Amino acid sequence: MATANKRPLSPHLQIWKWGPHMAVSILHRTSGFILASAAMLTLVWFLMAVSGGEASYATFQYYVMEATAGDPWGFAANVFFRLVGVAVTWAFFQHLFSGLRHLVLDTGAGYELKTNRTWSLVVMMGAMVCTLALWASAFLGLL
Repeated sequence: MATANKRPLSPHLQIWKWGPHMAVSILHRTSGFILASAAMLTLVWFLMAVSGGEASYATFQYYVMEATAGDPWGFAANVFFRLVGVAVTWAFFQHLFSGLRHLVLDTGAGYELKTNRTWSLVVMMGAMVCTLALWASAFLGLL
């Protein structure tokens, strides 16, 4: 005869109250994936362009850096690669700041709810501010 199970059940995802600390955890994994994928694809393309000779590298450089509005496909590729650059820059800062937050958490500090929430928001806002500052300075010619 089966007996009734009196053990507590794990809470379901609908019961959890989502907070910034959960978002930062998910964004940390996502930004790591973005960094790894973009780095791998760009490195492979760059190495193929370099090994293909001067004309191949000139094509790589044209589409990534130099295409203008006179060439619609080249300009679209250039805009796309700039957007990818912005996304990779955000992923870098997000992953960096989130990693620093995790480093502090590994020491046993910052687990209080208010502190954890505050630093999670600081991580997300810091990544956005640093990304905007870097790209604004690049477009204004300060770099």
